[in-house]
Amino acid sequence: MKILIVDDEPIVRRLLETSLTEWGYEVLAAPGGEEAWAILQRADAPSLAILDWTMPEVDGLELCRRVRALGKPRKPYLIFVTAMARTQDIVTGLEAGADDYIVKPFNREELHARVRVGARMLDLQAALADRVRDLEDALARVKQLQGLLPICSYCKKVRDDRNYWQQVETYIEGHSDAQFTHGICPECRDKYVEPELERLRQVRRSTEGGA
Repeated sequence: MKILIVDDEPIVRRLLETSLTEWGYEVLAAPGGEEAWAILQRADAPSLAILDWTMPEVDGLELCRRVRALGKPRKPYLIFVTAMARTQDIVTGLEAGADDYIVKPFNREELHARVRVGARMLDLQAALADRVRDLEDALARVKQLQGLLPICSYCKKVRDDRNYWQQVETYIEGHSDAQFTHGICPECRDKYVEPELERLRQVRRSTEGGA
């Protein structure tokens, strides 16, 4: 996973970069919010960002708000790591769009645990997005069954959009998740099955009588 560090203090950036690299993450670093904003707008933007609050030009709070206003379907997971320690500061940071909040000086193990939580949340979001896409695809296939569908008056085959004629069950199975099992409706049983059974019974009786 790719992680962006945003902090105007070189020592803090270096400490965070060393820890995250040691834990196996790919790390990018930005000294301020303006550069971080440019990175987070890219198509290959990191999926998680660790932000300081107090920075020149664009601070962490404004950066959070900008990221949350992005039109991307998948927005990065944002963690504040800042010296702003009052309860109201934490509330303000979370309301601005941060997903988590750590007060400096931070504990490395706590940071590692919170980054892992962020990674799990991102995995869940990705799985949910995939599921939604699957459902949308299924709905699109079902919608293909709507509208006028040419059907042969004699053999009851239907014509697909490539001008091929198919059995109804073959067409529906190919355009939806439905599967067919064979059965006999009461009308067809009375019309076809019962007469055939009666014919077989008569044949059997005549055979037994001849014997």
